[in-house]
Amino acid sequence: MKKVLIFAGTTEGKRLTAYLADQDISVHICTATAYGESLLPYGNHITVSHERMNCIKMQEFMRTYMPDYVVDATHPYAKEATANVKTACESCGVSYLRLIRDKNANTDRNSDLIFAESIEEAVRILEDTKGKILVTTGSKELEKYTALSDYEERIYARVLSVKDSVMKCEELGIRGRHLICMQGPFSTELNRAMLKEYDISWLVTKESGAAGGFREKCEAAACQGVKVIVIGRPTEENGYTYEEIIKILRKELNLQKKQKVSIVGIGAGAESGLTIRAAEVCKQADVIIGAKRMTKSFAEKGKPVYVSYQPKEIAGYVKAHPEYERAAVLFSGDTGFYSGASGLKEELEKRKREGAKIEIEIIPGISSVTYFCSRLGVSWEDAKLISVHGRRENVLAAVRGAKKTFILAGNRQDIMDISSAMTEAGFGELEMCVGMRLSYHDEEIVRGRVKDYLTYNGDNLAVVYINNPEGGEEVISHGIPDEMFVRGEAPMTKEEVRSVCLSKMRIRKDSVIYDVGAGTGSVSVEAALLAEKAQVYAIEKKKDAIGVIQENKRKRKLCNLIIAEGEAPGILEDLPAPDCVFIGGSGGRLEEIIEAVREKNPNVRVVISAITLETLAKATQYCRTMQNVEAEIVQISVAKSKSVGSYHMMTGQNPIFIISFTCSGER
Repeated sequence: MKKVLIFAGTTEGKRLTAYLADQDISVHICTATAYGESLLPYGNHITVSHERMNCIKMQEFMRTYMPDYVVDATHPYAKEATANVKTACESCGVSYLRLIRDKNANTDRNSDLIFAESIEEAVRILEDTKGKILVTTGSKELEKYTALSDYEERIYARVLSVKDSVMKCEELGIRGRHLICMQGPFSTELNRAMLKEYDISWLVTKESGAAGGFREKCEAAACQGVKVIVIGRPTEENGYTYEEIIKILRKELNLQKKQKVSIVGIGAGAESGLTIRAAEVCKQADVIIGAKRMTKSFAEKGKPVYVSYQPKEIAGYVKAHPEYERAAVLFSGDTGFYSGASGLKEELEKRKREGAKIEIEIIPGISSVTYFCSRLGVSWEDAKLISVHGRRENVLAAVRGAKKTFILAGNRQDIMDISSAMTEAGFGELEMCVGMRLSYHDEEIVRGRVKDYLTYNGDNLAVVYINNPEGGEEVISHGIPDEMFVRGEAPMTKEEVRSVCLSKMRIRKDSVIYDVGAGTGSVSVEAALLAEKAQVYAIEKKKDAIGVIQENKRKRKLCNLIIAEGEAPGILEDLPAPDCVFIGGSGGRLEEIIEAVREKNPNVRVVISAITLETLAKATQYCRTMQNVEAEIVQISVAKSKSVGSYHMMTGQNPIFIISFTCSGER
């Protein structure tokens, strides 16, 4: 295995370490302090040591470790360390690479060091910032900081504890808690404590070398997230930028290009809603990919951007642009909640199976629902969460089964459709809230009743909250009492028989179900209640029975029950292929109906209820014509009690035969 030895001290060194380890290169990192070690990445192929080494010790280590390359990634001001590393490499005959910062990095407000030619330039930089400032450049030039418009509130001066220094600060109005008189140099730990105690955001220093504790200041600032302005720039160096060193090592060590795609959940939308990890990944990415509204702020900052939200398009773009080794793909909300993240991951995994070297990372975000809940002041652990953004969902079932329902909507029509269906079902008076442009400066939350949104004209992308105080209180087992149905003159499969038939149908949550000869629709209603995502077709030819089915559908607030008026098998032609079929009435065309459903799905599940021996005989005879199919036949005899004066007598119902079988697919 190839080896690279890195003397680290900069963020570029940390980044290079992670890159080489991903390429299966053994990397050892030398850092001067334990704190420096704590900032470095750990993982396979990475080892770390912390020790201040002189030139002799560096030579000893190189002869033991025997690296193929040594990369000097120490700080620009660490001149002595750079000289020692270079001399040790020459002595040991090891290839030496000096990693220098891109010149543009010196003015990047996001880098760990910002360089200023003078105190005057530092003051100009600080004028456009906020937060407290710790000045460690001494008392002699402290007057220059008074050009800062609010210096008396922001400046904390650390000066020597001598009379002249204190008097100078007093004259300038820097006194009390803002005046820190101490003799340095200071340890990293003491610097950290001071930065934390005074809630410092900016540290101003000169490059004072080891004697002046420059390194310790920088380490403490990095730990506390404090920006450092260094007065005076480092001497111009010869060396290579991060990108140039990557190219050299890729060629010399025969490394393959490897792309890393980070799938990032950005929360409700605004950049302020990014998690720390998501913000870090976006900052480090070579390109940002996502819908226009998500990538807009990054484009304005000059970051390369590709606008797309289609998984295949994104995967194709990543493939066509290998120069972007780190891509951040943005998805709204959370990557695991109704997100396009799973589709993109599948496309990228497909590329990996084809041999592409891609690392996939998924970074969750704060979903718009959890954000909306916080704004409404409600919890969501007991809520039903669904999306109608580009998908079909049984909204009525969700609202019927829960006190709280949150719905992700994709356009205005979705919200009007929800309002219309629920109002028609009798839910028009329920509380309904719509959240628009959540997390943005022009966020809007509208409250009202369900029926108020029949003519909704707000934003397309919105989150809907519906409060149903009586939600979730229905009986969830099948076997609705017969008296709970509208009857009319239509025949009905009785409660106990219906329960057995439903169990024999082996309904799945998303089944397509036929109820042939539906009568009152009792089987259709119960099937639709059992499986919220199912499509249930109540097939009936009698007009008076159709009216009864419509009343029972409306009574139970069902949107996944579709009434198909007509006679089977002809009416079945335009319906989707069924998964299971209940035949309660065949009109003498039992064999034709079974043939028709088998034509649509050769493996269809069929359940037949027969009250006459002739129907039983036809069913069993048909089953004998099918290969490898054995029907199960159950006879049910039900007797119910009836009051006769002070006594109860059992009254028997007609015995029913239930024939069930699954077709084998063979004709």
